[in-house]
Amino acid sequence: MTAPHIPVMREEALRLLNLRPGMRVVDATVGCGGHAEEIARRIAPGGILIGLDWDEEALRIARARLEGTGAEVRLRRRNFRDLAEALAEERIGEADALLFDLGISSAQLGSASRGFSFDAPGPLDMRMDRRRAVTAASILGGEGARGIERILREYGEEPLARAMAREICRAGPIRGTGELALLAARVYRRAGRRSAIHPATRVFQALRIAVNDELENLSAALPQAIAAAARGGRIAVISFHSLEDRIVKEAFTAAAGACVCPPGLPVCACGAAASLRLLTRKPLRPSAPETAANPRARSARLRAAEKI
Repeated sequence: MTAPHIPVMREEALRLLNLRPGMRVVDATVGCGGHAEEIARRIAPGGILIGLDWDEEALRIARARLEGTGAEVRLRRRNFRDLAEALAEERIGEADALLFDLGISSAQLGSASRGFSFDAPGPLDMRMDRRRAVTAASILGGEGARGIERILREYGEEPLARAMAREICRAGPIRGTGELALLAARVYRRAGRRSAIHPATRVFQALRIAVNDELENLSAALPQAIAAAARGGRIAVISFHSLEDRIVKEAFTAAAGACVCPPGLPVCACGAAASLRLLTRKPLRPSAPETAANPRARSARLRAAEKI
C-alpha cells in the first residue's frame, strides 16, 4: 500500500467535531490516518483517540503516522459495525466526537493487488479485510445473472445492470480487473450508450459494496454511534455516493425527532423524541480548490449532528 492517502474534507469535518484537548474521539474508519493525525494533535494533551479499521495494511501505516502526535492512540482491527463492543473493550463509556470517512482510500485504490481499481491489472478481490472469504470473483462466479443484476442495480445504480449481468455470465470466469473493465466498456458500446464516467465505475462500486457489506455495516453502526456520543458530543460522516448519504440522512433525521407518522394523522402517534441536533441541514460539499487538487473528493458529502 504505497499510494499516498489524501484525506477528504478534513478541515470541514474537524471544525464540525469541535475538537479540544482532553477529548475522547473515535475515528471509526481510521484508514491510513489522514484525518486521525490532525485529530490526535488537536485533542492533545490528555486526549484519547480510538481508531477502528478492517484493513491491516492501513492500520500499520496509521500506527506509524500517529506516533508522536501527543494524544493517547489506541488502534483496533475492527469494523465499525462493532463500535459499541470496541468501546466497551477500551472502557470508553462515552465519546466526545465520532468520525466516519466512508468509501475507499487512495492507498487501497492505488494497490493493484487489492483489486479495487481498474486502472491497473489485478485480481478481483476488493476485500477491505482479507480474512473474509467473499471476494468480487466469488460473487461473479456464484451469484448467477439475477443476483449480479440485483447487486449492480441496487449498489451501483447501474442503468445497464441486466445487460451487464448477462454479459458477465456469458463470458465465464473473469480473470481480473482489466478483463471486467473491458467487458463493461463492451456492454456500453453495444448498447450505443455514452457515459460521463468509465463504464466499469458503477460495476466496481457495486461489487465492492457487496463484498464488504458496506451499507449493512453503516446501518448497524450509526445507532451505536448516536448511543455512544456524550451529551454535546458530535458525529460527522463523510459519504461518497447517494446510497450511503441516504442512510446517514435517515439515521440523523430520525434521531433528531422528525415525525415518521403517515401523512394525514391529526396528531403525532410515533412518539419521536429527539436525541440529536442537526448541524448540517443539507450535506456540505468539497470546495472547488479541493476537487481540483483531488478529483476523488468530488462526490464527497459531509453531514454532522450533535447529541442533546
